[in-house]
Amino acid sequence: MKKPSPYLTFVGAIPFVACAFLLMIDVVTVPMLGSVVDILSAYGLMIGSFMAGAHWGNHLDLADNNKWAIRLPLYSNVIALGLWLGFLTLSAIGFIWLLVIGFISLLVIDYSLHRAQIISYIYFKVRQYVTAIVVVSLVIAALQL
Repeated sequence: MKKPSPYLTFVGAIPFVACAFLLMIDVVTVPMLGSVVDILSAYGLMIGSFMAGAHWGNHLDLADNNKWAIRLPLYSNVIALGLWLGFLTLSAIGFIWLLVIGFISLLVIDYSLHRAQIISYIYFKVRQYVTAIVVVSLVIAALQL
C-alpha cells in the first residue's frame, strides 16, 4: 500500500486556503468555530509546530557525527518556540507574517535535508508545492487584514 503522507500533506493545506478565501469574501467568523483569523492563527501554529517536530524526528535517526544531528533539534525548537511566542504576543497580522517566515524557513531546512540525502526527492517536492500553497494563502489572508 502506498503511504498516505503526500495526500495528507495536501489535505493539510485546505484550511489555509479556506481561511484565505473566507477573508477575501469578507467572512470574518465561522459559526461554532469563531474568528477566521483566530482559526488561521491556531491552525498555522499547530502545523508549524508539527513540521518542526518532523525535523526533530528526523534527527533521531542520524549518526552523532552528522552535522544535522545537532542542527535539527536546535532549529526545530527555535522555530516551534518562536511561533508559540509570536502567537502569544503579536497582533493577528504580525503573527500571520511570522507564519510566512516560519514556513519558508522550514522549507529551506528541508531543501538542505534533501541535498544531504536525509529526506527523499519526492517528499521534498511535495513540501515545495504545499509550502507554496500555504504561503500564498497566508499572504492573501494578511493582505485582507
